[in-house]
Amino acid sequence: PLCPQVKAFVTQDIPLYHNLEMKHLPGADPELVLLSHQYKELERIPLSDMTREEINQLVQELGFYRKETPDAPVPEEFQFAPARPLPTLPPPQAPTAESKTPPERDEGEHPDL
Repeated sequence: PLCPQVKAFVTQDIPLYHNLEMKHLPGADPELVLLSHQYKELERIPLSDMTREEINQLVQELGFYRKETPDAPVPEEFQFAPARPLPTLPPPQAPTAESKTPPERDEGEHPDL
């Protein structure tokens, strides 16, 4: 069972965060699983011993955007948050013959999305 602090975060705070989802696994300890935009697992952070305040702080430090209300619009610059380009990645390679779409790097040039 979730500790009251984690449960409060899950029920009241998660709906305010953009791109943050809850998956309930019965019997598993609550943990924050960070995924890349390709859904590759980057990191797991156990939440069991953290207070609600600490979890909120952690999630915001990770770059998740917190809305005023669950239905509030998300500013364009946070649509892909917390996805940040990682400085350790090599520069994008030229697209291969299979992918004919240009790389999606210029987020500012898509006002129609």
